[in-house]
Amino acid sequence: MLRLLGASFLVLAPVALAQQTVWGQCGGIGWTGPTTCASGNECIKQNDWYSQCLPSTATPSSSSSAVVSSSSTTSSSSSTTSSSSVPQPTGANYWFSFGDSYTQTGFDPYGTLPSADNPIGNPTFPGWTSTGGINWVGAGTTTYNKSHILTYNYAYGGATIDSNLVAPYQPTVISLTEQVDQYLATAGTKPPSTPWTGSNSLFSIWIGINDIGNSFWLEDRDAFSDVLLNAEFALVQKLVHESYSDTGARNFLFVNVPPIDRSPMMLAADQWSQDTERVVINTFNAKLAAQAAAFKASHPGVETYIWDSHATFTRILDSPTTYGFVDATTFGAGPGIFWGDNLHPSSPAHVLFAEDVAEVLQNTIW
Repeated sequence: MLRLLGASFLVLAPVALAQQTVWGQCGGIGWTGPTTCASGNECIKQNDWYSQCLPSTATPSSSSSAVVSSSSTTSSSSSTTSSSSVPQPTGANYWFSFGDSYTQTGFDPYGTLPSADNPIGNPTFPGWTSTGGINWVGAGTTTYNKSHILTYNYAYGGATIDSNLVAPYQPTVISLTEQVDQYLATAGTKPPSTPWTGSNSLFSIWIGINDIGNSFWLEDRDAFSDVLLNAEFALVQKLVHESYSDTGARNFLFVNVPPIDRSPMMLAADQWSQDTERVVINTFNAKLAAQAAAFKASHPGVETYIWDSHATFTRILDSPTTYGFVDATTFGAGPGIFWGDNLHPSSPAHVLFAEDVAEVLQNTIW
């Protein structure tokens, strides 16, 4: 259920026209906003329609992805030791999150781990998000929760399910496949600092936006959606373990692909691209729901939940003023803006998402 917001809530910090903040848009076809980034960031081209300000040195590098080197293993060990001395909330529950820029907070699994003082671990809350402020993960961790949540957010901006299937905008982007490998090498080992169990943890995956955005024009795209989802659920199987016992993941939240065809970025594209992407998104989402249901049916003890982000976005974009937004297409900084840039929703929109997710998860640790 979405809570209606008054315009007074929807106030974003002003952004200087001369420079874009970290994770903000800085270029692309039709872009008329700032094209230079704040100090410490670099404008990186994602595609012809979108370039983004990314930290020059602070973001996790590809060296901390799937293959753990001896140096990163040592780093993990030392960070685990130091983090274990930080008191954790009594009865803490654990959220392991995977995805792309809609979900990212810039978490480095080899850095400071989540604790009572900072439930997302690193960087400092709300982290490095595509909104420039709190996103749905941050709001879900701290506001729309029934218990103390410690969130390990492996999501990485620009991620696809598997870079061998759909190439991301940069080779250094950590795909969902690599995110799962990162998890398996860190929190997945159940170190003393992260004593999660199957019953006190949630695993969420919001992926597919970049997979579709970078491939919707391909022939036989319906079959390719099966290929992508088969790859995703092979990773889910790795998280579960064969025994389906309390030693493996068993609570899953899947998030489908929102109507990106209605984003300002795609509205600036030709009609064929908008229509084609819309069809691919709808097909992908239907197949995701079917795969999630089949996975639950074939894995006793596993629970699957789906947050229909497509329906939520559609409901808001069809009646933006009802939810405190000025319209469905304006993007940038300012009060009452749904789109923080031409592809990513603003922080106020993410707060609504988190509330909606909490409704879906009301019978779980939330």
